[in-house]
Amino acid sequence: MTADHRRPTGPADAIMRTYTEPEVASLLDELHERGRKFGLLWPGAATDHVGVDGRVSVRFGMAPASTVLNLLAILRHYERTEAPCDS
Repeated sequence: MTADHRRPTGPADAIMRTYTEPEVASLLDELHERGRKFGLLWPGAATDHVGVDGRVSVRFGMAPASTVLNLLAILRHYERTEAPCDS
């Protein structure tokens, strides 16, 4: 999500050009870790390449890297606001 946390990050948002391939790979690692406890598994998600426009591509279905950022924002928000389950 964007810095104002009110709207998702779009694939064409300027911020997406600032992420390097290692940074996006690190975000994918975090997504794998945080998502696992919710049953959200994307074993094939990985960085693909850096495009001509400077944005990092992610093999995550046909989703752009901004999808990774938005999913992480949701998981982080949920972890901050929800009490742990007793199950």
